[in-house]
Amino acid sequence: MRILGIDPGLQTTGFGVVDFDGQQLRYVASGTIRTTSLALGDLPGRLKILFDGITELAARYQPDAAAVEIVFVNVNPQSTLMLGQARGACITALVASHLPVAEYTALQMKKAVVGHGRAAKSQVQEMVRRLLQLPALPGTDAADGLGLAITHAHVGAAMGRLGAATPLNRRQHAMYKGGRSY
Repeated sequence: MRILGIDPGLQTTGFGVVDFDGQQLRYVASGTIRTTSLALGDLPGRLKILFDGITELAARYQPDAAAVEIVFVNVNPQSTLMLGQARGACITALVASHLPVAEYTALQMKKAVVGHGRAAKSQVQEMVRRLLQLPALPGTDAADGLGLAITHAHVGAAMGRLGAATPLNRRQHAMYKGGRSY
């Protein structure tokens, strides 16, 4: 399974692509989409760059699924609103590319990759480097994109195992509940 992870941002959006086969992770690509070439006030232009960039990534790498970071609430409501619009452009591009989209908080990603939700950016970078056996640290935004893809690989695998588990039949359920089976 190929997974595209997206760490949305209005100025810099990080991405990471990994292949996951059983328990094996393999690095495919990572980087950033930058909108800083446009004026800060050109929100529509920046959103178009993000939409086009994500659409291009989906076409180039042909992922099977995508994982996007859920927006956290800033102290500044205007910043949160702008980030939400950037995230919306990214999700819309993924859905327009016919990809299933999973969403994870930064805390969930850090917990899955580093082992605790309060990890520093440098810790995420180092664990992503180790998990994917990279020769150097990825940039912070790219590391977050890769971390989201890694998180989805692990969570998706766990959910698949849960889905494959056989449910209790009526008799076992009744015995478990202390009731009678009919």
